[in-house]
Amino acid sequence: MSEKIMRIGIFGTLRGGSYVDIFKKLDGASVTAVCENNPRSLKNIEHLLDDSIRVFTDFDEFIDSGLLDAVMLCNYFTEHVPFAIKAMERGIHVLSECTPALTMAECVQLCRTVEKTGCKYMLAENYPFFACNMEMKRRYDSGAFGRALYCEGEYNHPVTPHDKNMLSPGRLHWRNWLPRSYYITHALAPILYITGEELKAVNAKCVFAPETLKGTACRVGDLAAIMLCELGNGTLARVTGCAAWGGHGNWYRICAEKGNMENVRGSLDQLRIQYNSWNVPEGESEVSTVAARWYEDDERNNMPGSAGHGGGDFWVAYHFMKYVNEDIVPFFDVYRSVAMSATAILALRSSQNGGVEYKIPDFRREEERVLWENDHDSPFPDENGNASMPCCSRPDYMPTDEDFANAECEWREAGLVDYQTLL
Repeated sequence: MSEKIMRIGIFGTLRGGSYVDIFKKLDGASVTAVCENNPRSLKNIEHLLDDSIRVFTDFDEFIDSGLLDAVMLCNYFTEHVPFAIKAMERGIHVLSECTPALTMAECVQLCRTVEKTGCKYMLAENYPFFACNMEMKRRYDSGAFGRALYCEGEYNHPVTPHDKNMLSPGRLHWRNWLPRSYYITHALAPILYITGEELKAVNAKCVFAPETLKGTACRVGDLAAIMLCELGNGTLARVTGCAAWGGHGNWYRICAEKGNMENVRGSLDQLRIQYNSWNVPEGESEVSTVAARWYEDDERNNMPGSAGHGGGDFWVAYHFMKYVNEDIVPFFDVYRSVAMSATAILALRSSQNGGVEYKIPDFRREEERVLWENDHDSPFPDENGNASMPCCSRPDYMPTDEDFANAECEWREAGLVDYQTLL
């Protein structure tokens, strides 16, 4: 690492608390401030705070404090672009914990702001940095498999109706309006990272299964969005967004000209590899199961320690530091980040229009950005509960009065008294 010290602030400590610990331990980084207006979240990380870390409750005061070179945004999914723009307009680099844009116009705004300010923007997508995915990337980059032809990425995360209510406390809470396609990066980003490819087009269909959501205020009756993405070299990738069928898990598969590889179901540190019998590299077996490693040298493999998400949380912080301090551009820069946002947005529209294909703009090109700069349609509601586009593949879906009543009862019992409008 460079000897330059990066002063970083964490905005949102429920998710950001783990990054306070990670950045404090990284050479070249200094956590100088956190911003959080929820006392309970602050209480949970008070053991990580000391006199060198200033605590703010107002974002504007936080970024105008003069204490920051960079900020990690760990706030609500629906708020990243406005806060990223505010930070970069003050010369502060941005690490965004989830896909930034809710609308095509926000995709354009974010790219233009990065270019105008000269600030660095990176997406903190951690699933590509599972050991299995980094092992697959290393093997794919060796050329032993040839060109990828077909890939699969699954992120499946079912929860009980009660847990859904506790995660979404309020009729207007963003998680109650989150389309299945919008939480796309855990399924898609590893495929892009392993193959090194760009997104070109998407079409999607959704599995409508509202019976799994009885007793909740969820406005999305879909259980999964199945998206078919065309990549730059003609590769096709089937990805799920955030699915919720029975059995939690993540699975990634790369099918190429000479063989295929995938993480063993239920494991993030084992790969199953199979070559054509006539394409087996010297020293390899036609079919094998191998242990996955982040890197080939043990020194780097020891760096993440016990960092969350299979070490992925450490690696995104590490690569952000390399970006800011040493100008080493990460894979998930602003252009790849907004391309995934656009894929999520257009996949929802595809699911509402019979699975029609949408082209993904090249956000590096202003002539393509200008076509989308006024597209502000969003599936998330304003303070009155009105959204400019449906959040479900069945636009007329609505929870029943009984569903709302059960959710509100659970919110009251949990002490969430302002459940009608709580965001």
